[in-house]
Amino acid sequence: MEKLFTMGFITEFFVGAQYDIAGQLMLIWGQIRASLVVPFLTIFMYINLVMSIMLFTEKVYMAIVVAFNMLFGRKPEKRYKFEPFEDDVELGNSVYPLVLVQVPMFNEREVYQLSIGAACGLSWPSDRIVIQVLDDSTDPLVKGMVEMECNSWKSKGVNIHYQVRDNRKGYKAGALKEGLKHDYAKQCEYVAIFDADFQPEPDFLNQTIPFLHHNPELALVQARWQFVNSNDCLMTRMQEMSLDYHFKVEQESGSITYAFFGFNGTAGVWRMAALDEAGGWKDRTTVEDMDLAVRASLKGWKFLYIGSLRVKNELPSVLKAYRYQQHRWSCGPANLFRKMTIEIMKNKRVNWWKKLYVLYSFFFVRKIVAHIVTFTLYCVVIPVTVLIPEVIIPRWGTIYIPTVITLLNAVGTPRSFYLVVFWVLFENVMSLHRTKATFIGLFETQRVNEWVVTEKQGDASKAKAATQRSQSRFRIGERILMLELCFGIVLLGCACYDLAYGKYHYYVYLYLQAIAFITMGCGYIGTQVPSS
Repeated sequence: MEKLFTMGFITEFFVGAQYDIAGQLMLIWGQIRASLVVPFLTIFMYINLVMSIMLFTEKVYMAIVVAFNMLFGRKPEKRYKFEPFEDDVELGNSVYPLVLVQVPMFNEREVYQLSIGAACGLSWPSDRIVIQVLDDSTDPLVKGMVEMECNSWKSKGVNIHYQVRDNRKGYKAGALKEGLKHDYAKQCEYVAIFDADFQPEPDFLNQTIPFLHHNPELALVQARWQFVNSNDCLMTRMQEMSLDYHFKVEQESGSITYAFFGFNGTAGVWRMAALDEAGGWKDRTTVEDMDLAVRASLKGWKFLYIGSLRVKNELPSVLKAYRYQQHRWSCGPANLFRKMTIEIMKNKRVNWWKKLYVLYSFFFVRKIVAHIVTFTLYCVVIPVTVLIPEVIIPRWGTIYIPTVITLLNAVGTPRSFYLVVFWVLFENVMSLHRTKATFIGLFETQRVNEWVVTEKQGDASKAKAATQRSQSRFRIGERILMLELCFGIVLLGCACYDLAYGKYHYYVYLYLQAIAFITMGCGYIGTQVPSS
């Protein structure tokens, strides 16, 4: 009996102590939550709302500019002088300026014939055009095939030069810069650039060169991209929506209002004099095209975007290739912003309004805020407020502004409007990768200058066949993205908690977003999907 009494007392003591420790921990957590967590989350929420308003204002402004331009029909021919070249009996082909066409490539086994063939097929007097293939390939077999293709076109009378380097210093920028050092290149007045998967129509030069020739203030004429494989998979459809908005709204509005926009690195023609005055190609970031455009703009040069002129090219259909591309496209602009802010502010060639536009609208809002707020507001703040219900996000911040922004983005691709929900979820998942890359660029940490050439598949039917052949070799360990997968699991937990205890009904969105993160984290997106 005494033994039983003793055991009961000990059990009661430990249970009481346990409840006391738990109570103390809950009390401490309550104090930390009230004094630190809630105020911090509230401030963080308001910072995100401010960024959201900045992005919203920028997108509405650009949409209004483009809408007015469409209503009043201010086509490029009305803003700048355009007169096509005509053959002259006395002067002959000398009325046509000498044009250099550069085609940089790196191990482009699948598309080298398409790009070289399209460049050699441009309708311009044969004695007034020079094709330059800049091959940085490291695969001897590919180099041999590219050189053989160039020799084949040379035998047909095409003025084509096959150029190689003994190193890859500067990557694409280094190859383009090296290509301009040749004597035949220095004689050219204009240079057109096409990446290895781009296929310009034969009349491309006839549609662009006259603008440069008759308007000495113009430095660049940029064409729009047209995607040959946008129907390959859901991922390419999502990319098409984002890029269509970029070209239809961002590039168009920049061309109309400030005659400035970021060069897309391909499907454009530069005036050699402007390129030289701007300092030529630099490899200090992974966005050498944007770097050149900003420097040329600071010298007072103007740019023209022609939305009606389209050049065929290929979207990355494999998730790994797309992630590498997006890292470069997000990290590079942030790093360039870091390097050029002081230079832009001190510039005396352009007015303060244009400098404000470049620093605030072009760089800060579109290249930094857009990536960060997409991730922090929709993938961090909203899920955390489920666990900290004291912080209330205004309805306009979670519904009205995001809805308007989404609709404005979707307008660019009417045929894919029914996929807008998938696009939102896809962009939110990618915002994690882009935000990480943006901070890498801002703080110049590891991978800041990482350059991985985007993998091309060539013809869509060949790509699908290659995908099927590679499925058996595509192991699950090679496609798992742990960060996205872990984030998806966290969001799934928040969704379950909100369903059980929440009052704002965020769980509908959180469940969908969790599924999107987990799906991409497991690699089940793009054309390279295992058959198992």
